[in-house]
Amino acid sequence: MFYRASLQAAAAIASLSLLAGCGLLPGDGSEVDQKLAVGTTSEPSTLDPAAAWDGSWELMRNVFQTLVSFPTGSTKPEPDAAQECRFTDRTSTAYRCKLRKGLKFSNGDKLDAEAVKYSIDRISEIGVKGGPVGMLGSLDRVETKGDDVVIFNLKKPDATFPFVLATPAMSLVAPSAYSEHKIRDDGGVTGSGPYLLDSYKQGDRSELVKNPDYKGFADRKNDAVTIRYFKESGAMVDALKKNRIDATYRGLSAEDVVSIEDSSDSDKDSDLQVVESTGADIRFLVFNPDDPAAGKPAVRRAIAQLIDRDALVSKVYKGTSEPLYSMVPKGIAGHATSFFDTFGNPSKDKARQILADAHITTPVAMTFWYTTDRYGSSTAPEFDELKRQLETSGLFRITLKHRPWKTFQEGFNKGEYPVFGRGWFPDFPDPDNFIAPFVGKNSVTGMPYVKDEITKQLLPLSRKESNRGAVGKEFERAQKILVDDVRLLPLWQGKLYVAAGDDIGGGERALDPQTVMQMWELYRKASW
Repeated sequence: MFYRASLQAAAAIASLSLLAGCGLLPGDGSEVDQKLAVGTTSEPSTLDPAAAWDGSWELMRNVFQTLVSFPTGSTKPEPDAAQECRFTDRTSTAYRCKLRKGLKFSNGDKLDAEAVKYSIDRISEIGVKGGPVGMLGSLDRVETKGDDVVIFNLKKPDATFPFVLATPAMSLVAPSAYSEHKIRDDGGVTGSGPYLLDSYKQGDRSELVKNPDYKGFADRKNDAVTIRYFKESGAMVDALKKNRIDATYRGLSAEDVVSIEDSSDSDKDSDLQVVESTGADIRFLVFNPDDPAAGKPAVRRAIAQLIDRDALVSKVYKGTSEPLYSMVPKGIAGHATSFFDTFGNPSKDKARQILADAHITTPVAMTFWYTTDRYGSSTAPEFDELKRQLETSGLFRITLKHRPWKTFQEGFNKGEYPVFGRGWFPDFPDPDNFIAPFVGKNSVTGMPYVKDEITKQLLPLSRKESNRGAVGKEFERAQKILVDDVRLLPLWQGKLYVAAGDDIGGGERALDPQTVMQMWELYRKASW
């Protein structure tokens, strides 16, 4: 039988309700096989946390530890490798963590304060372009006291710093296994997380087994997980229907979700279930200011005036996403409708006038780039629809090009693309994380976006406020600045789906507030 739970996420998808259904939890002594297989279209681009600011976090959350993390249902970081963490001053400039006792890495090395310092320092030392070094802008230095105390001294007040430490980018690594000066690329992982990476085959799978030495918050409900990587969501769903995998996450297309729903309506004996949650993931276009066409503000504004988000989400995403008019999505403090307030409904006449006033000859020839294997199979149809909308106006002539994620990422970090599509899954549930990563010299888009009012005034002011629900005014202003520039053009906000066989439990708890899959929550039911 097919079950669907619509889960309302408060404040940033942090609290999840229970999936309606029946069944028994695996009890002590159960002989049910607790080895599971989960499919995804989000393959890691790297296994080294110092280089990861993307979907690689899916794997890292399960094989590494961070000092603090987001257990299911939490709205703020809670201890993981740490026993306790707190700011020690009223200005939020010194953050102290005391480690749990007896921690060690999978190679047997001791996980102590020096290992924590080494793990964080090497992120800045290596400084991967487009990598997580951009998240450490407020960090001045890391110091240790004895074997079990780490103190993070900040350059300026930053109430969001604990959220940064909770991201998989800040995973703790064994110093003996990771160079201080370069990224590890041998396909191995040496961490202290809930699972050990038993084997990894690029483009195929990761084999995870329970870490017998793990000490942290995760209550593991299975013994091992195989993560299968698929290029297309259709193949992934086919594998689910044929019981070759037990669950899917990240990459279900709208057609697949609708197909499972339709099959459940026609077949009462359908053995699949879907858990739906309100997502904070967003999609947007990035414009290269150095491109002859995309570098012209009038061209960017004309495109913003033409894009019909309602048509896009209706035709391509079929109700599995909704239009987005700011970089900060619904459900996050500071969300606004800035782009709609400025441009209103799509208008060919207004777009034509914008270009005419700037003396730009039409049609404007441009190339749009997208990745084929990061955001699901609907990405290509999405860009086909964007091309159709812009060319129907007669004002643009669009060429579409694409690459696999790894080479696509290399390309935008080198500034190769005039216009390209990006997705953003939240590092942490706070408006800061939907503005700060995209501005400054180390923008995650790969291109510097210097905006002093945001980086030197609005963000520092908001980071003094420990009550994160009270920072709306600063972020509304930041979004107005982004609208004026149109360097970034938000398109839509997604919903998240976990599809699984009806003998699999825990899907409703497997998504943390960062929308990263916590594999340890999944289990095979003892009876149904």
